[in-house]
Amino acid sequence: MDYDKIVKTLIKQLRETLDLMHSISNEELIEYVEAAVFDLAKEEKLKSNDIKYLVERIFNAFRGYDVLQPLIDDKSITEIMVNNHKEVFIERDGRISQVDIKFESEQKLEDIIQAIVSRVNRVVNESSPIVDARLSDGSRVNVVLPPIALKGPVMTIRKFPEHPLTIDDLIAFQSISQEAADFLHKLVVSKYNIFISGGTGSGKTTFLNVLSNFIPTHERIITIEDSAELQIKNVPNLVSLETRNANTEGKGEITIRDLIKASLRMRPDRIIVGEVRGAEALDMLQAMNTGHDGSLSTGHANSTKDMLSRLETMVLNGAELPVGVIRKQISSAVEIMIHLMRLRDNTRKVVAISEVLDVVDGDVELNPLYEFVEEGETENGKIIGKLVSTGNQMRNKSKAQLAGITVGKVEEAGMK
Repeated sequence: MDYDKIVKTLIKQLRETLDLMHSISNEELIEYVEAAVFDLAKEEKLKSNDIKYLVERIFNAFRGYDVLQPLIDDKSITEIMVNNHKEVFIERDGRISQVDIKFESEQKLEDIIQAIVSRVNRVVNESSPIVDARLSDGSRVNVVLPPIALKGPVMTIRKFPEHPLTIDDLIAFQSISQEAADFLHKLVVSKYNIFISGGTGSGKTTFLNVLSNFIPTHERIITIEDSAELQIKNVPNLVSLETRNANTEGKGEITIRDLIKASLRMRPDRIIVGEVRGAEALDMLQAMNTGHDGSLSTGHANSTKDMLSRLETMVLNGAELPVGVIRKQISSAVEIMIHLMRLRDNTRKVVAISEVLDVVDGDVELNPLYEFVEEGETENGKIIGKLVSTGNQMRNKSKAQLAGITVGKVEEAGMK
Protein backbone atom coordinates (compact mmCIF):
# COMPACT_ATOMS: atom_id res chain seq x y z
CA MET A 1 0.00 0.00 0.00
CA ASP A 2 1.34 3.43 -0.99
CA TYR A 3 0.82 5.31 2.28
CA ASP A 4 2.56 8.44 0.98
CA LYS A 5 0.16 8.71 -1.94
CA ILE A 6 -2.90 8.15 0.29
CA VAL A 7 -1.70 10.70 2.85
CA LYS A 8 -0.99 13.31 0.16
CA THR A 9 -4.47 12.79 -1.37
CA LEU A 10 -6.30 13.05 1.95
CA ILE A 11 -4.31 16.11 3.08
CA LYS A 12 -5.15 17.88 -0.18
CA GLN A 13 -8.80 16.90 0.20
CA LEU A 14 -8.97 18.20 3.79
CA ARG A 15 -7.23 21.45 2.89
CA GLU A 16 -9.79 22.08 0.18
CA THR A 17 -12.78 21.39 2.45
CA LEU A 18 -11.47 23.05 5.63
CA ASP A 19 -10.74 26.65 4.75
CA LEU A 20 -10.49 27.56 8.43
CA MET A 21 -8.16 24.68 9.29
CA HIS A 22 -6.13 26.71 11.80
CA SER A 23 -9.17 28.07 13.64
CA ILE A 24 -10.68 24.73 14.63
CA SER A 25 -9.69 22.79 17.74
CA ASN A 26 -7.54 19.66 17.75
CA GLU A 27 -10.61 17.59 18.69
CA GLU A 28 -12.59 18.90 15.72
CA LEU A 29 -9.65 18.34 13.38
CA ILE A 30 -9.32 14.73 14.58
CA GLU A 31 -13.01 14.18 13.79
CA TYR A 32 -12.58 15.50 10.23
CA VAL A 33 -9.44 13.40 9.71
CA GLU A 34 -11.09 10.23 11.06
CA ALA A 35 -14.15 10.75 8.85
CA ALA A 36 -11.95 11.11 5.74
CA VAL A 37 -9.89 8.02 6.62
CA PHE A 38 -12.98 5.93 7.46
CA ASP A 39 -14.52 6.82 4.08
CA LEU A 40 -11.32 5.64 2.41
CA ALA A 41 -11.24 2.50 4.56
CA LYS A 42 -14.59 1.40 3.18
CA GLU A 43 -13.23 1.54 -0.37
CA GLU A 44 -9.74 0.14 0.31
CA LYS A 45 -10.73 -2.31 3.09
CA LEU A 46 -8.06 -0.95 5.40
CA LYS A 47 -7.08 -2.75 8.59
CA SER A 48 -7.41 -1.07 11.99
CA ASN A 49 -3.63 -0.56 12.22
CA ASP A 50 -3.64 1.17 8.81
CA ILE A 51 -6.49 3.46 9.91
CA LYS A 52 -4.72 4.38 13.15
CA TYR A 53 -1.46 5.11 11.32
CA LEU A 54 -3.14 7.29 8.67
CA VAL A 55 -5.17 9.29 11.22
CA GLU A 56 -2.07 10.04 13.31
CA ARG A 57 0.08 10.91 10.31
CA ILE A 58 -2.48 13.23 8.73
CA PHE A 59 -3.23 14.95 12.04
CA ASN A 60 0.50 15.46 12.62
CA ALA A 61 0.82 16.97 9.16
CA PHE A 62 -1.54 19.75 10.29
CA ARG A 63 -0.81 20.18 13.99
CA GLY A 64 2.26 18.14 14.94
CA TYR A 65 5.70 17.82 13.37
CA ASP A 66 4.49 15.80 10.38
CA VAL A 67 6.52 12.61 9.74
CA LEU A 68 8.90 13.53 12.59
CA GLN A 69 6.22 13.29 15.27
CA PRO A 70 6.50 9.51 15.82
CA LEU A 71 10.30 9.89 16.07
CA ILE A 72 9.93 12.71 18.61
CA ASP A 73 7.46 10.61 20.62
CA ASP A 74 9.76 7.56 20.59
CA LYS A 75 11.65 7.70 23.91
CA SER A 76 14.37 5.34 22.66
CA ILE A 77 15.54 7.81 19.99
CA THR A 78 18.13 10.31 21.24
CA GLU A 79 18.83 12.29 18.06
CA ILE A 80 16.97 13.04 14.82
CA MET A 81 19.00 14.21 11.82
CA VAL A 82 17.12 15.60 8.82
CA ASN A 83 19.60 16.00 5.95
CA ASN A 84 16.88 17.18 3.54
CA HIS A 85 13.19 16.44 3.02
CA LYS A 86 13.97 12.96 1.64
CA GLU A 87 16.73 11.85 4.05
CA VAL A 88 16.16 11.32 7.79
CA PHE A 89 18.54 9.55 10.18
CA ILE A 90 18.17 8.73 13.88
CA GLU A 91 20.41 7.74 16.76
CA ARG A 92 19.21 4.95 19.04
CA ASP A 93 21.37 3.24 21.67
CA GLY A 94 24.37 5.16 20.36
CA ARG A 95 23.97 3.86 16.80
CA ILE A 96 22.94 5.92 13.76
CA SER A 97 20.63 4.54 11.08
CA GLN A 98 18.46 5.88 8.26
CA VAL A 99 14.68 5.67 8.62
CA ASP A 100 12.28 5.09 5.79
CA ILE A 101 10.34 8.34 6.01
CA LYS A 102 10.33 11.56 4.03
CA PHE A 103 8.47 14.86 4.00
CA GLU A 104 5.77 15.60 1.46
CA SER A 105 8.01 18.28 -0.06
CA GLU A 106 10.89 20.62 0.72
CA GLN A 107 8.33 23.33 1.42
CA LYS A 108 6.64 21.13 4.03
CA LEU A 109 9.98 20.67 5.84
CA GLU A 110 10.52 24.44 5.74
CA ASP A 111 7.02 24.97 7.19
CA ILE A 112 7.82 22.63 10.10
CA ILE A 113 11.12 24.46 10.71
CA GLN A 114 9.38 27.84 10.75
CA ALA A 115 6.76 26.52 13.17
CA ILE A 116 9.48 25.29 15.55
CA VAL A 117 11.63 28.45 15.54
CA SER A 118 8.68 30.85 15.76
CA ARG A 119 7.48 29.21 18.98
CA VAL A 120 10.67 30.34 20.72
CA ASN A 121 10.72 33.77 19.05
CA ARG A 122 13.58 32.90 16.69
CA VAL A 123 13.94 33.83 13.03
CA VAL A 124 15.55 31.77 10.29
CA ASN A 125 15.57 32.75 6.63
CA GLU A 126 17.89 33.08 3.64
CA SER A 127 19.64 36.12 5.10
CA SER A 128 19.99 34.48 8.53
CA PRO A 129 20.15 30.77 7.62
CA ILE A 130 21.49 29.26 10.88
CA VAL A 131 19.55 29.16 14.14
CA ASP A 132 19.34 27.25 17.42
CA ALA A 133 15.91 26.64 18.93
CA ARG A 134 14.15 24.11 21.14
CA LEU A 135 10.98 22.06 21.29
CA SER A 136 8.42 22.40 24.08
CA ASP A 137 9.92 19.36 25.84
CA GLY A 138 13.36 21.02 25.97
CA SER A 139 14.88 19.11 23.05
CA ARG A 140 17.58 21.14 21.29
CA VAL A 141 17.07 22.05 17.61
CA ASN A 142 19.65 23.31 15.13
CA VAL A 143 18.57 24.50 11.68
CA VAL A 144 20.61 25.35 8.59
CA LEU A 145 18.82 26.58 5.47
CA PRO A 146 19.89 26.98 1.83
CA PRO A 147 21.99 28.49 0.32
CA ILE A 148 24.31 27.36 3.16
CA ALA A 149 22.83 23.84 3.09
CA LEU A 150 23.32 22.62 -0.46
CA LYS A 151 20.83 19.71 -0.49
CA GLY A 152 17.93 21.54 1.17
CA PRO A 153 16.96 22.49 4.74
CA VAL A 154 18.89 20.64 7.46
CA MET A 155 17.51 20.12 10.96
CA THR A 156 19.11 18.28 13.88
CA ILE A 157 17.10 17.55 17.03
CA ARG A 158 18.97 16.50 20.18
CA LYS A 159 16.33 14.93 22.41
CA PHE A 160 16.52 14.93 26.19
CA PRO A 161 15.10 12.33 28.55
CA GLU A 162 11.66 12.95 30.02
CA HIS A 163 13.18 12.65 33.48
CA PRO A 164 16.63 14.27 33.82
CA LEU A 165 19.42 11.83 34.62
CA THR A 166 20.81 11.85 38.14
CA ILE A 167 24.27 11.03 39.43
CA ASP A 168 22.93 7.61 40.46
CA ASP A 169 21.95 6.98 36.83
CA LEU A 170 25.46 7.90 35.64
CA ILE A 171 26.99 5.59 38.25
CA ALA A 172 24.66 2.79 37.12
CA PHE A 173 25.71 3.41 33.49
CA GLN A 174 29.36 3.25 34.68
CA SER A 175 29.90 6.77 33.30
CA ILE A 176 31.54 7.75 36.60
CA SER A 177 32.63 5.93 39.75
CA GLN A 178 30.87 6.33 43.09
CA GLU A 179 34.08 7.67 44.64
CA ALA A 180 34.55 10.35 41.97
CA ALA A 181 30.85 11.28 42.14
CA ASP A 182 31.05 11.81 45.90
CA PHE A 183 34.20 13.88 45.40
CA LEU A 184 32.52 16.15 42.80
CA HIS A 185 29.43 16.51 45.01
CA LYS A 186 31.63 17.93 47.76
CA LEU A 187 33.37 20.29 45.33
CA VAL A 188 30.08 21.71 44.04
CA VAL A 189 28.76 22.29 47.56
CA SER A 190 32.11 23.91 48.50
CA LYS A 191 31.68 26.34 45.56
CA TYR A 192 34.68 25.39 43.42
CA ASN A 193 34.53 26.79 39.89
CA ILE A 194 34.15 23.81 37.56
CA PHE A 195 34.56 23.57 33.79
CA ILE A 196 33.34 20.56 31.79
CA SER A 197 34.95 19.77 28.44
CA GLY A 198 34.32 17.13 25.79
CA GLY A 199 33.57 16.47 22.15
CA THR A 200 30.20 16.64 20.40
CA GLY A 201 27.74 14.17 21.91
CA SER A 202 29.96 13.34 24.88
CA GLY A 203 27.27 14.30 27.41
CA LYS A 204 28.49 17.73 28.58
CA THR A 205 25.05 19.28 29.02
CA THR A 206 23.73 16.19 30.79
CA PHE A 207 26.69 16.19 33.17
CA LEU A 208 26.37 19.93 33.78
CA ASN A 209 22.73 19.36 34.70
CA VAL A 210 23.70 16.57 37.11
CA LEU A 211 26.29 18.75 38.85
CA SER A 212 23.86 21.69 38.98
CA ASN A 213 21.47 19.62 41.03
CA PHE A 214 24.12 19.32 43.76
CA ILE A 215 23.81 23.07 44.43
CA PRO A 216 22.29 23.83 47.86
CA THR A 217 18.63 24.86 47.69
CA HIS A 218 19.06 28.23 49.44
CA GLU A 219 21.31 29.74 46.74
CA ARG A 220 20.32 32.04 43.87
CA ILE A 221 21.32 30.68 40.46
CA ILE A 222 21.43 32.40 37.07
CA THR A 223 21.64 30.09 34.04
CA ILE A 224 22.73 31.46 30.66
CA GLU A 225 22.26 29.43 27.46
CA ASP A 226 21.88 29.76 23.71
CA SER A 227 18.82 27.53 23.90
CA ALA A 228 17.50 26.73 27.35
CA GLU A 229 18.17 23.05 28.10
CA LEU A 230 19.16 22.80 31.76
CA GLN A 231 16.60 21.24 34.08
CA ILE A 232 17.54 22.29 37.60
CA LYS A 233 14.82 21.01 39.90
CA ASN A 234 16.02 21.54 43.47
CA VAL A 235 16.83 25.29 43.47
CA PRO A 236 13.73 27.51 43.83
CA ASN A 237 15.61 30.83 43.40
CA LEU A 238 16.47 30.21 39.76
CA VAL A 239 16.61 32.65 36.83
CA SER A 240 17.01 31.19 33.33
CA LEU A 241 18.27 33.49 30.57
CA GLU A 242 18.41 32.71 26.85
CA THR A 243 20.12 34.50 23.96
CA ARG A 244 18.17 36.17 21.18
CA ASN A 245 19.01 36.43 17.49
CA ALA A 246 18.94 39.71 15.63
CA ASN A 247 15.64 40.59 13.94
CA THR A 248 15.14 40.92 10.20
CA GLU A 249 16.66 44.41 10.35
CA GLY A 250 19.78 43.09 12.04
CA LYS A 251 18.89 44.63 15.40
CA GLY A 252 17.98 43.36 18.85
CA GLU A 253 20.57 40.58 19.20
CA ILE A 254 21.27 39.51 22.80
CA THR A 255 24.46 37.45 23.14
CA ILE A 256 25.80 35.23 25.92
CA ARG A 257 28.28 38.01 26.62
CA ASP A 258 25.41 40.47 27.14
CA LEU A 259 23.64 38.04 29.46
CA ILE A 260 26.75 37.38 31.57
CA LYS A 261 27.16 41.13 32.09
CA ALA A 262 23.46 41.49 32.95
CA SER A 263 23.57 38.54 35.36
CA LEU A 264 26.24 40.23 37.48
CA ARG A 265 23.64 42.87 38.42
CA MET A 266 21.11 40.23 39.49
CA ARG A 267 22.82 39.21 42.75
CA PRO A 268 23.68 35.64 41.77
CA ASP A 269 25.35 33.21 44.13
CA ARG A 270 26.43 31.22 41.09
CA ILE A 271 26.38 31.68 37.33
CA ILE A 272 25.97 28.67 35.05
CA VAL A 273 26.90 29.24 31.38
CA GLY A 274 25.63 26.37 29.24
CA GLU A 275 28.51 26.58 26.78
CA VAL A 276 31.24 29.09 25.97
CA ARG A 277 32.31 29.36 22.34
CA GLY A 278 33.86 32.77 21.90
CA ALA A 279 34.63 36.16 23.42
CA GLU A 280 32.20 35.56 26.30
CA ALA A 281 34.87 33.33 27.85
CA LEU A 282 36.59 36.45 29.17
CA ASP A 283 33.40 37.67 30.88
CA MET A 284 32.85 34.24 32.39
CA LEU A 285 36.39 34.11 33.78
CA GLN A 286 36.05 37.61 35.20
CA ALA A 287 32.76 36.64 36.86
CA MET A 288 34.46 33.63 38.45
CA ASN A 289 37.27 35.91 39.62
CA THR A 290 34.98 38.53 41.17
CA GLY A 291 33.19 36.63 43.90
CA HIS A 292 30.86 34.35 41.96
CA ASP A 293 32.35 31.12 43.26
CA GLY A 294 30.79 27.82 42.35
CA SER A 295 30.16 28.81 38.75
CA LEU A 296 29.87 26.08 36.11
CA SER A 297 30.29 25.96 32.34
CA THR A 298 31.13 23.70 29.41
CA GLY A 299 33.13 23.84 26.18
CA HIS A 300 34.08 21.73 23.17
CA ALA A 301 37.55 20.17 23.27
CA ASN A 302 39.36 16.86 22.76
CA SER A 303 41.20 16.91 26.09
CA THR A 304 41.64 18.98 29.24
CA LYS A 305 44.79 20.65 27.90
CA ASP A 306 43.07 21.32 24.60
CA MET A 307 40.25 23.04 26.51
CA LEU A 308 42.73 25.32 28.25
CA SER A 309 44.18 26.28 24.85
CA ARG A 310 40.72 26.90 23.44
CA LEU A 311 39.84 29.14 26.40
CA GLU A 312 42.97 31.19 25.66
CA THR A 313 41.91 31.58 22.03
CA MET A 314 38.37 32.57 23.01
CA VAL A 315 39.63 35.24 25.39
CA LEU A 316 42.01 36.58 22.71
CA ASN A 317 38.99 37.02 20.44
CA GLY A 318 37.42 39.30 23.02
CA ALA A 319 40.38 41.30 24.26
CA GLU A 320 43.92 42.17 23.26
CA LEU A 321 45.68 40.80 26.32
CA PRO A 322 49.12 39.19 26.68
CA VAL A 323 48.96 35.39 26.70
CA GLY A 324 50.60 35.36 30.15
CA VAL A 325 47.80 37.53 31.56
CA ILE A 326 45.13 35.31 29.99
CA ARG A 327 46.69 32.16 31.45
CA LYS A 328 46.80 33.81 34.86
CA GLN A 329 43.10 34.68 34.51
CA ILE A 330 42.26 31.08 33.61
CA SER A 331 44.33 29.55 36.43
CA SER A 332 42.82 31.84 39.06
CA ALA A 333 39.22 31.43 37.82
CA VAL A 334 38.81 27.75 36.88
CA GLU A 335 39.65 25.35 39.69
CA ILE A 336 38.46 21.95 38.44
CA MET A 337 38.36 20.58 34.88
CA ILE A 338 36.26 17.53 34.03
CA HIS A 339 36.70 15.89 30.63
CA LEU A 340 34.10 13.61 29.04
CA MET A 341 34.43 11.33 26.05
CA ARG A 342 32.21 9.25 23.84
CA LEU A 343 34.22 6.06 23.51
CA ARG A 344 34.38 3.79 20.47
CA ASP A 345 31.66 1.51 21.92
CA ASN A 346 29.36 4.61 21.99
CA THR A 347 29.37 4.84 25.79
CA ARG A 348 29.85 8.25 27.39
CA LYS A 349 32.26 8.44 30.30
CA VAL A 350 34.11 10.85 32.54
CA VAL A 351 37.73 10.18 31.53
CA ALA A 352 39.59 12.82 33.55
CA ILE A 353 39.16 15.07 36.57
CA SER A 354 41.98 17.57 37.10
CA GLU A 355 42.73 20.39 39.49
CA VAL A 356 43.86 23.63 37.82
CA LEU A 357 46.89 25.10 39.58
CA ASP A 358 48.95 28.24 39.03
CA VAL A 359 50.95 29.26 35.97
CA VAL A 360 54.37 27.57 36.09
CA ASP A 361 57.07 28.41 33.51
CA GLY A 362 54.46 30.18 31.42
CA ASP A 363 51.95 27.29 31.28
CA VAL A 364 48.88 26.51 33.35
CA GLU A 365 49.75 23.56 35.58
CA LEU A 366 47.30 20.67 36.00
CA ASN A 367 47.08 18.24 38.89
CA PRO A 368 45.38 15.05 37.54
CA LEU A 369 43.12 13.57 40.24
CA TYR A 370 41.16 10.87 38.38
CA GLU A 371 41.76 9.20 35.03
CA PHE A 372 39.90 6.53 33.10
CA VAL A 373 41.93 3.35 32.70
CA GLU A 374 40.91 0.95 29.92
CA GLU A 375 41.38 -2.71 30.77
CA GLY A 376 40.16 -4.43 27.61
CA GLU A 377 37.00 -5.26 25.66
CA THR A 378 34.19 -7.79 25.92
CA GLU A 379 33.44 -10.12 23.01
CA ASN A 380 30.74 -7.75 21.74
CA GLY A 381 33.10 -4.75 21.76
CA LYS A 382 32.13 -3.13 25.06
CA ILE A 383 35.06 -1.36 26.70
CA ILE A 384 36.10 -2.63 30.13
CA GLY A 385 37.61 0.05 32.34
CA LYS A 386 37.03 2.42 35.22
CA LEU A 387 37.72 5.91 36.49
CA VAL A 388 40.37 5.60 39.18
CA SER A 389 42.39 7.90 41.38
CA THR A 390 45.83 8.94 40.23
CA GLY A 391 46.93 9.04 43.87
CA ASN A 392 47.67 12.77 43.60
CA GLN A 393 46.38 14.88 46.45
CA MET A 394 44.15 17.88 45.87
CA ARG A 395 46.23 20.94 46.76
CA ASN A 396 43.66 23.72 47.02
CA LYS A 397 41.40 22.68 49.90
CA SER A 398 40.66 26.16 51.25
CA LYS A 399 37.09 26.43 49.88
CA ALA A 400 36.17 23.02 51.24
CA GLN A 401 37.60 23.95 54.64
CA LEU A 402 35.65 27.24 54.67
CA ALA A 403 32.49 25.28 53.85
CA GLY A 404 33.22 22.83 56.68
CA ILE A 405 33.64 19.98 54.22
CA THR A 406 36.46 17.46 54.26
CA VAL A 407 37.48 16.53 50.74
CA GLY A 408 40.13 14.33 52.34
CA LYS A 409 42.76 12.70 50.26
CA VAL A 410 41.92 11.17 46.94
CA GLU A 411 42.15 7.47 47.64
CA GLU A 412 44.64 5.52 45.63
CA ALA A 413 42.90 2.99 43.43
CA GLY A 414 45.55 1.13 41.57
CA MET A 415 47.08 3.83 39.37
CA LYS A 416 50.81 3.34 39.10
